[in-house]
Amino acid sequence: MTEKSVIVVGGGIAGLTASALLAYEGNEVILLEAHTQTGGCAGTFSRGPYVFDVGATQVAGLENGGIHDRIFRHLNCSKPDAEVLDPACTVYLGDGQEPIHLWHDPLKWEVERNKHFPGSERFWTLCNQLHRSNWSFAGSDPILPIQNFWDFKQFLNSTRSMNLLTGIFSMSSIADLLWLCSCHHDLRLRKFLDCQLKLYSQGPSDQTAALYGATVLQMAQAPLGLWHLQGSMQKLSDQLLSCFLRDGGTLLLNHKVVGLFKTNNAWELEVTAQKKLPLNFRAKSVVFTLPPQSLLELMPNTCSGLPKDYRNRLEKLSQPSGAIVFFGAIIRSHLPLHCSGHLQLLVEEIGSMFTSISFEGDGRAPIGQATVIASIFTDVTSWSTYTPAEYRRHKNMILEKILKALNAQFAIESNQWLHKELATPRSFARWTGRPQGIVGGLGQTPTTFGPFGLPSRTPMKGLWLCGDSIYPGEGTAGVTQSAVMACRQLMSEDGKELNLTK
Repeated sequence: MTEKSVIVVGGGIAGLTASALLAYEGNEVILLEAHTQTGGCAGTFSRGPYVFDVGATQVAGLENGGIHDRIFRHLNCSKPDAEVLDPACTVYLGDGQEPIHLWHDPLKWEVERNKHFPGSERFWTLCNQLHRSNWSFAGSDPILPIQNFWDFKQFLNSTRSMNLLTGIFSMSSIADLLWLCSCHHDLRLRKFLDCQLKLYSQGPSDQTAALYGATVLQMAQAPLGLWHLQGSMQKLSDQLLSCFLRDGGTLLLNHKVVGLFKTNNAWELEVTAQKKLPLNFRAKSVVFTLPPQSLLELMPNTCSGLPKDYRNRLEKLSQPSGAIVFFGAIIRSHLPLHCSGHLQLLVEEIGSMFTSISFEGDGRAPIGQATVIASIFTDVTSWSTYTPAEYRRHKNMILEKILKALNAQFAIESNQWLHKELATPRSFARWTGRPQGIVGGLGQTPTTFGPFGLPSRTPMKGLWLCGDSIYPGEGTAGVTQSAVMACRQLMSEDGKELNLTK
C-alpha cells in the first residue's frame, strides 16, 4: 500500500496543473496516468517525421495576466515558447462570400465584423461588456458553484458591482442577446456564431450561456489572444510536469485507476499497472480529473460508494460530443501561399470542420512540409455499436468526405498527401480512456454553466473534481482555472491558502 496526502487521477492539463500547484505548496502528491505520456487531449503523437497534436491545437491564457501566465509565474517557471495567432481563425461559411478573419487587434476586428455583419455593433458591444465583467471575475479565482460558507466567502471576495449587474444575464443564451439587440434576423451572423460557439460550448447560440459565450467570442482579441505553441501542444504539459517533478511530485505512467473507495478518513484506489499487476494506493484527498461520469463505474453502489442522490445526478448528465479527426501531411508549396494557420469550414456534407496547419519551423513537420489536422464533431453512441465491418465502412466514408472538402478548399489532389489517417471516438477511447471517447465536457448551457453546473466539491469529503466538465469549462485555460479552484478548496480544508500571482 502506497500512501500520500494527495493523489491526482489523470495527467491532462487539469491534472498536471493541480499536481504542480499542490506539490509546490508542499503536499506529497502522486499523479496517476493510464497512458504512456501526459497531456491527455492536449497531448501529441508522432508518425515518422510528423508530430500531431491529438486534440487541442490552440492555447488561450498565455497573455500577461492570463491563467497560464499566472500559473507559471506562481511556480517560478518560464512559459512555453508561443506566438499569438493573428488572425486566430479564418471562417468560411460556405455561402460564396468572403471569409471572416478573427483579428487580434480589436479595432481591426471591429472593422471586419461591421463589414460582414452590418448593424450588429450593439450585440458586440454587449458581449464585450459581459466579457469584461467575466474577465475581472475570473481573475480573482472565484469558486462556483457555491457549496458551503467558505465557497460563499470566496465568491463574495471575487465579486464586483459590475459582476452583479451582468448577473441578470445568468439564465440567458447568446440567442437571447441577439434578440435583445435586434440582431436575430441576421441569418449570416447567426450561422457564424453557431459555428464558433460549437467549438467551445458544444452547442449553437440558442444553447450557449450568454456569460460563457460572450467571453469565448472575445478570446482572439487583445489583451487576450489565442496562441500557437512552438514544438507542439505537448510543450505545455512538459513545462507543468517539470515543475511537478522539481517540487518532489511522483508521476506514475501506465497506471490506470479501476476502483475508488472511501474507508474511514482516507481514500483507497485500486490500480492496474503496465504488467496488469494490481496495486493499492491510499490518500487523504483525491483530485479526479477524468469525466465525472467515470465515477459511476469506479465507485460501486455500496455504502462506501457514491451517495444515491449524487449518482443520480451523474447519471443524468448530458452526453458530451465526440470527435472525428483527420491527421495529414503535405508539401507546403501545395497549400495556398497566404493560407491561415487555423480555418473553420462549414461543409454541407459534414458540418463545421476546424482545420489547423503547422507553421514553418514549428517542429511539427520537416522544413518545406506541413501537418494538417481537421476535426468535426460527432455523436459517440453510434460509433460504439458498429460491427468491425460497419466501423471500417463508416470510417472510410468520413475520411473521403473530409479529403474531398480539404482538396476543394486548398485546390490540391488526393495523391499529394504524404500522410493521412483518421481518428474516431473509438480511437480517443483508447487514447484518453474517456467513456466512449468523449472529447469535451458538459455543454455550457444556461442551466449548466457557472452557479448551475457540477461543483468541484463533491458530497464525499476529500474527493475533488476538475477538468472540462467543471466551471469554467473546456479548453486548456478553462481546465486550468478549474484545477486552481479545486486546489484552493482542498488546501482550505487544512487551513492553508493558495493565492496565485496576479
